[in-house]
Parts: sequence; C-alpha cells; structure tokens
Amino acid sequence: MKQTLRYDQLSCRLLVEGLPDVSAGQPDDAVGIITSWTLDWAGRPQLEGRKEHLVALMQVVMPYARHRISGVARRFGDATQPVDIGPAEAGEGHLLMLRSSQSDTPPLQIGLDDAELSDLVRVLDLLRMDPRLQLPLAIPVSRPLKLREVLERTPLPQRLAAPLGGALVLAMATAFALMLPSPSALRPNNPPSPPHQPSPRPQGGRFQGPGLDVPRALPKLNPWQR
Repeated sequence: MKQTLRYDQLSCRLLVEGLPDVSAGQPDDAVGIITSWTLDWAGRPQLEGRKEHLVALMQVVMPYARHRISGVARRFGDATQPVDIGPAEAGEGHLLMLRSSQSDTPPLQIGLDDAELSDLVRVLDLLRMDPRLQLPLAIPVSRPLKLREVLERTPLPQRLAAPLGGALVLAMATAFALMLPSPSALRPNNPPSPPHQPSPRPQGGRFQGPGLDVPRALPKLNPWQR
C-alpha cells in the first residue's frame, strides 16, 4: 500500500511517497522504497525527483548548515553532482544549485535566506529521524570541524593581533630595561674607610699601644702613711 510522509514548515513542504519493503518484513505504514518526492516552496517552482536526488540534497544541505552555524562558509558539492549549495556571491544568503539528469535542461538556481535554509534543514531532518522511513540513507556522519576550518573562520587581523601585541609588549619591556642605569652607577663615591685596628692587649703585665707603656699593676697608696 502506498504511503505518504509529509513535513511542513513556514516556507516549504516536503512530501515523500513510497512503499513498504515486504521482503524485509516491514509494516504497512513504513516506507522502505521511495518512489517519488516533492518539495514545495513559497513563491518558487516545485522540486521533484527520485530517491538519489533527495539523498544528494541531504548530503550537501545538512553539512553546509552545520558549518554555517559554526561560522564556516564554504560550498558543498560541485558541478559534477546533481546538487550543490554555498554562500551567495552577492550579499548575504545562500545559493542552491540543482542540475537535471537531462542534458538539455539548464541548472536551476534558488536563492535562500537564513529562515528558508532553516526550514529546509528542518524538513530534511524530520525525514531523516522519522521511524516510518526504514531504509538507509547515505548521509555523511557529522564530524568535528578541522583545525584549518576553525582557524579560517577567524579573520586574519584578529588572528595576528595577539602574537603581534605580545611581541610589541616584549620589545617595549626590553627597551625600558636597557634604559635603566646599571647598579654600579648608583653607588655613592665615598672615600674608603680606614682598616679596623684591633684594641691593644696586655703583654707582660703592661698595656702596650702606640705611645703608651703603663704598668699593669700600680702600687697601692696608704692614705694614713705620710
């Protein structure tokens, strides 16, 4: 029995039609085989295609939105793929490019703002997380940003501000230290003090010193003796 999965947002609506995979024992309300899908936009042409087109749309839109949230603006997909998306060249916004498998059909370009991109990511995420959709989708696993991508999201002047500021402070501190006088220049020019001479010590019962020769023991005088 044919099943229809519907996901609505303010600016778009996604309809996915399919059948349960009876050979895999799926229930009647499951979708194991996608037969067609349509994406209706407000004021834009309707998009439709097969399963591989829907998967290609999810493979570029989901990682692109995750990188934009992290502040990294880069294009996902190229001219050899049916779908690619990247930042709009003129001003803000996003440019979604869809290429038909027919060679005589020119690529379709759709400009999206942030709200429309958010609605598109929302309906695709609802489809991916729907338990009724019981078939594997070749969607890349979300991985942390590479170090190069993290550095590229910071403007070059801002990245150079910290090391240049540190080098400038170090140079100023070095120049200030060179301008200070040396410790020897700060010492006063006082004459040297005379060397310390030890006190004279008694030798042989007399105190001897420079110009001094006094007996150590003087005779006692009797005040009553005349």
